[in-house]
Amino acid sequence: MHTMSQDYSAYTEEDFEVWKILFNRQIKQLQPMASQAYLDGIAEVDFSENQIPNYEKVNAILKAKTGWQIHVVEGLIPNKPFFELMKNQRFCASTWLRKRQQLDYLEEPDMFHDIFGHVPLLSNQSVCHFLEELARIALRFVDNSTAIEYIARLYWYTIEFGLILENEQLKIYGAGILSSSGESIYCLASDKPKRLPYNIQQIFDTPYIKEHYQEQYFVIDSYQQLFDSIQAIEAELEKRLGLFPKYLSFPIKDTKINYQYANI
Repeated sequence: MHTMSQDYSAYTEEDFEVWKILFNRQIKQLQPMASQAYLDGIAEVDFSENQIPNYEKVNAILKAKTGWQIHVVEGLIPNKPFFELMKNQRFCASTWLRKRQQLDYLEEPDMFHDIFGHVPLLSNQSVCHFLEELARIALRFVDNSTAIEYIARLYWYTIEFGLILENEQLKIYGAGILSSSGESIYCLASDKPKRLPYNIQQIFDTPYIKEHYQEQYFVIDSYQQLFDSIQAIEAELEKRLGLFPKYLSFPIKDTKINYQYANI
């Protein structure tokens, strides 16, 4: 893969207007909805309505905070380089921004999803450690399509569409929700989707949905819980693939949480 970079001078007046519209709409809506760690991250990486993020400046902030960096890609890339980059603290992101007529829906993620949705939580060390370890596991099984599908489901229902319980209130931390005006409201206010305790086995058994809003969301009780579940994730994969358990001498933590607000 050739090295790419953000050409900041290429952004048009329309690009800046679209960023401002999207940023203002979401930041106002997310104040009572988003995880505090995400809101803190927005301030940490210095995002604002008037400026499309400059990746070079954001990288300097992230490097000092967690060691992570934004790695520019054209679009979706193969599994192996994606996980190799993630294992080495590089988060793949595009540089193109949707047009005015695409404010509410895109088939492929743009930089608003990649940057506004994901990057603020790259200032959180537990989230970063989780991503690094998940990438390590994925690279163990990168040639096994069944294992990669399980990992994709886990990534989907946590990093992309995860909810967290903070001070006994449901909050959003998944980037796919944070960057979506409609799903931000739907995931918390609608009585249609199930809201379930974070459970690795159940997530592995739940195909993800791209065509419409999710039918279920999984709820963690802390970001540390995500990182603490790495051992159980790897052991469950080994079990399903018929491999000798790597952590046979260690007890596997139960990943279920006592979540009294499930299915509301």
